[in-house]
Amino acid sequence: MSSSAKVLDPAFQGVGQKPGTEIWRIENFQPVPLPKSDHGKFYMGDSYIVLQTTPSKGGSYLYDIHFWIGKDTSQDEAGTAAIKTVELDAVLGGRAVQHRELQGHESDKFLSYFKPCIIPLEGGIASGFKKPEEEEFETRLYVCRGKRVVKLKQVSFARSSLNHDDVFILDTQNKIYQFNGANSNIQERAKALEVIQFLKEKYHEGTCNVAIVDDGKLDTESDSGEFWVLFGGFAPIGKKIATEDDVIPETTPAKLYSITDGEVKLVEGELSKGVLENNKCYLLDCGAEVFVWVGRVTQVEERKAASQVSEDFIAGQNRPKTTRMTRVIQGYETNSFKSNFDSWPAGSAAPGGEEGRGKVAALLKQQGVGVKGMSKSAPVNEEVPPLLESGGKMEVWCINGSAKTPMTKEDIGKFYSGDCYIVLYTYHSGDRKEDYFLCCWIGKDSIEEDQKMAARLANTMCNSLKGRPVQGRVFEGKEPPQFIALFQPMVVLKGGLSTGYKKSIADKGLTDETYTADCIALFRISGTFVHNNKALQVDAVATSLNSTECFLLQSGSSVFTWHGNQSTYEQQQLAAKVAEFLKPGVALKHAKEGTESSAFWFALGGKQSYTSKNASIETIRDPHLFTFSLNKGKFEVEEVYNFSQDDLLTEDSLILDTHAEVFVWVGHSVDTKEKQNVFEIGQKYIDMAASLEGLSPNVPLYKVTEGNEPCFFTTFFSWDSTRAMQLHLFDIMLRSSLWNTGARKLIPEEGGIALWG
Repeated sequence: MSSSAKVLDPAFQGVGQKPGTEIWRIENFQPVPLPKSDHGKFYMGDSYIVLQTTPSKGGSYLYDIHFWIGKDTSQDEAGTAAIKTVELDAVLGGRAVQHRELQGHESDKFLSYFKPCIIPLEGGIASGFKKPEEEEFETRLYVCRGKRVVKLKQVSFARSSLNHDDVFILDTQNKIYQFNGANSNIQERAKALEVIQFLKEKYHEGTCNVAIVDDGKLDTESDSGEFWVLFGGFAPIGKKIATEDDVIPETTPAKLYSITDGEVKLVEGELSKGVLENNKCYLLDCGAEVFVWVGRVTQVEERKAASQVSEDFIAGQNRPKTTRMTRVIQGYETNSFKSNFDSWPAGSAAPGGEEGRGKVAALLKQQGVGVKGMSKSAPVNEEVPPLLESGGKMEVWCINGSAKTPMTKEDIGKFYSGDCYIVLYTYHSGDRKEDYFLCCWIGKDSIEEDQKMAARLANTMCNSLKGRPVQGRVFEGKEPPQFIALFQPMVVLKGGLSTGYKKSIADKGLTDETYTADCIALFRISGTFVHNNKALQVDAVATSLNSTECFLLQSGSSVFTWHGNQSTYEQQQLAAKVAEFLKPGVALKHAKEGTESSAFWFALGGKQSYTSKNASIETIRDPHLFTFSLNKGKFEVEEVYNFSQDDLLTEDSLILDTHAEVFVWVGHSVDTKEKQNVFEIGQKYIDMAASLEGLSPNVPLYKVTEGNEPCFFTTFFSWDSTRAMQLHLFDIMLRSSLWNTGARKLIPEEGGIALWG
């Protein structure tokens, strides 16, 4: 066995084989597994390693490793945690993203594993700490910050700790008080209630009383009076005083350093992906965050050394404690890392889980590292996604100049590439009276004027329906399942009917190929289910054929159906359905591959060779939820990790990226101007993600308003429609005088809103 293999700790044997959280505490400079019952308990005198294993839609596992450093831990223990993190990554195949977490400055991603919060405990393994149940109860005052994940910090139990801007929790033996600063954030008030419920169950056996105290409202005979007595009586409180913990590191222009023999050297010139060599490690300094980039073929010892160099780099520059440090492996870079480069080629996203895992594991094996506990990708079966309820009312309009022309019932389902359309589908979902799906379909050859007019008229229609419709923008060739399923069949034809399109063709001196009932036309029949059945007119030549599909050939009054030898029964059925749709009552001539007539080949201009390969299947990606902001004109996003329905706050707009679709969700209380700019915001995100993640620029884009979420949006959440209404009412109560008249006895808990007293 080589020396490299010996450095891997046996405590990491068989890790990462199933989804969830695994934790080790550093004891005597060795990682010791922590039992599930102790997850979420972090002692200030210790250091920990946390592995989060997440299944991806591609069938493989994604890994995040965090090493948490308590404020009272020794430097040696902290260093051990950092080194052991590299070893753990090697066991996983060298592809995990690694994060350093300092007590009190934990990342949102880390905190999302331990909802509603973590409460660091006094002591540590070296000091022979007592278990919490052995300790005498101590009254504690906490400041509670964060809209989605809570950052809870213990502060001195003194009036001077209070201020008008924050929410505080005073935990006494018999009662828990929540003090809401007059200027505090309404969402932080709601999160504080979740923390109170957690404290009540964990440290009070669920029996203590709870009280809400509002800043500036004194009632000596109420909970407010009791609260102030604990602080020695009521007196004015001061303004919030900034501390070192409140310092937000300034984001600076990124600087890249190579790491060689324990030293960093500035890399001059443009920041581009091509600068990064796969046998080296680099440090990317962004001010607020420092990244360590690890080349795919670097040795384990080099990776350990790079981690130590980055620690020394931050310490040597006296950076604020809130400075983030993240280590990424080549091929698995995060968006926040890639966004700092002038050039990061589109489509250069991480390799497929199994492919990338195999390459990295093979390299580590060459170094003598035994890579175990590695799960194989499960085969991905095609699933029918949630679709809109059938039986609704369908209306379609074709854009022509400044007008929209209604399509006849017989023509609904025909889309010309040179045109734009507005689709309005009215349907019933559950007990709701009416729901609306309003979409613009943009042909690939349509003119810009028609595209803008379609968007303008669709907005007018949406406003006339009081903003209730799910509003979408769909490009030809990227139609989502719920759109295709509404048209059975859906046929995309060459050419266009709008006056603007025909003028643009004439101006360019091009031949108008608009489909007619008596022309020669070839249609490719694709798909296997109702959500992907579509017919597309292609060039009427033999090279367009494919053995894996069915085709429909129209030649004057004759119509042939051609069945490829590898085509499915569903495709063959759809071919007949499309023929009846285009030419009702026509008698079909069947041509199985290899038995074609001379008339068939004559219509295609002669027999030629064609392919028998399946069309490439787009990589399946996991959904991600983001908040967004415009910072000095720059569009920036921040991910909401381990997201749930509760993260959809009524004051916010959020972006849900499923890779196949992009949704902008808009809360009830969002600013009116922001509501009007939803599609511009969505486009900014698509432009950014297209350059960093290889997202298609033509991905479907939807606007979804709170309370009108469709099934194909809610499927990405553990959705409870009754909870959505409860949370909305809860939010109204938080904002109103109801909160001070008994409604404050409501608290959100798992599965709904419960009473407490």
